[in-house]
Amino acid sequence: MRVRIAVACGLAFVAAPLRAQPQIAGCAVFPADNIWNVPVDTLPVDSKSSAILANMNPGAGLHPDFGSGLWDGGRIGIPFDVVPGSQPLVAVDFAELGWPEESDPGPYPVPPDPQIEGEPGNAAGDRHVLILQTGTCTLHELYYTYPDGENGCAVGAGGWCAASGVRWSLGSNALRPAGWTSADAAGLPMLAGLALYEQVAAGEIRHALRFTVAPTREAYRWPARHEAGSTTDTNYPPMGLRVRLKAGYDVSGFSPHARTILVALKKYGMMLADNGGDWFISGVPDERWNNDVLHELGRVRGSDFEVVDVSSIMVDPNSGATKAPVKKGKGKGPKPR
Repeated sequence: MRVRIAVACGLAFVAAPLRAQPQIAGCAVFPADNIWNVPVDTLPVDSKSSAILANMNPGAGLHPDFGSGLWDGGRIGIPFDVVPGSQPLVAVDFAELGWPEESDPGPYPVPPDPQIEGEPGNAAGDRHVLILQTGTCTLHELYYTYPDGENGCAVGAGGWCAASGVRWSLGSNALRPAGWTSADAAGLPMLAGLALYEQVAAGEIRHALRFTVAPTREAYRWPARHEAGSTTDTNYPPMGLRVRLKAGYDVSGFSPHARTILVALKKYGMMLADNGGDWFISGVPDERWNNDVLHELGRVRGSDFEVVDVSSIMVDPNSGATKAPVKKGKGKGPKPR
């Protein structure tokens, strides 16, 4: 039965400590030491932080690109579906709409009526389809998705067309091949960076969030694998850029749910995943969100953030695994679309 959810100097390094990683439908969303799941509040500020932030519209406020109700006819946010391991597989074709050479070939466990970003009522946009398959704990993500018979898709009854698609094994730290896209422009997983109502209501988000700005640089940095930029100026942000809310920012005057999100932005920060509205942060649509509370986040400006240098915790450029920095002690030895 399918479940619908809309809902620095002087440092030595050791293996990241075990901690409880985020879970959805019984599946851990990547290992505990994955870059999405580790705090970055003690890491150094990037040497180009000020210069890069100056080109990220620092006067703009945070914009929660998720909530309750509808906007322009569509749900607000990026939904996902949970399906069992026995979900039937259907054909998915990438040749008609996009990047078959950078996509994991079908078939995929797409249910007959998946939740599509922007629908109902809004057929435009990125049209992401995210599917978490239990049992195998595999995440399937599709970009610009249409059923057979729509937008030139002619894959056969029950099949789908998409511009790109990827399977993520949630027990693995593996990244996409270098230079490859995913369902996201940065070549990153999407579900790992979404705010869920259940997390916020429980009082803690234990992972980084996904965000967008425009424009971006024609470059990407770990753990991103793909760029979609429009400038080579090194003072513009690359895909995969990690930012965090400055530690001294006072969050005491915010409502509890807004404060939970801001605390997470101090501890885990955000990863730049796509071109889009400046400082738009992503989450799952849910009728339990209080949009007035979410709008409080607009009081936080881009200038209240800083760019984080995460290079010191990288284990391997082809892996999302991390190592944790510890203070050194005596005798103890980091295709555009």
